[in-house]
Amino acid sequence: MTAFRAAIAVAIAILVACAAWAAAALERFDTAPLTIETAERSITLTVELADSGAQKAQGLMFRRTLAEDHGMLFDYGAPKTIRMWMRNTFIPLDMIFIGADGRVVDIAERTTPMSERIIASRAPARAVLEVNGGAADRWGVAVGDRVLTPRWSQATR
Repeated sequence: MTAFRAAIAVAIAILVACAAWAAAALERFDTAPLTIETAERSITLTVELADSGAQKAQGLMFRRTLAEDHGMLFDYGAPKTIRMWMRNTFIPLDMIFIGADGRVVDIAERTTPMSERIIASRAPARAVLEVNGGAADRWGVAVGDRVLTPRWSQATR
């Protein structure tokens, strides 16, 4: 019985060490305010900024929740076809693709968690904003709406 307890203690120690290593390995993100101006209202969010390649690769992977007034902004700087996927992403998301002028150019709603299907913008986009699945519909976000963030220059506003 003592050997069994020792084995359990070792297994628990290994699990704790692995969990600590995994938590330390995850990217951390700066935050910024962001506003979406729709035809009916303005929605203010706090967004995490996926700036580095490692941050963009991780995105919202491994998260179990996302606050209703939060999101993640992936800014690619120059317009292009942006390709995303939902690998290791447990929550459904809306992907709001934003053009160089700060206007919404496409929306992929209620994406499928854990899917490796490529989700591509149908128009060139500078950035993509990920929010909870269904939020774009609830907020009334549509193509042509304006996205404002202090990170972008006056040229995009």
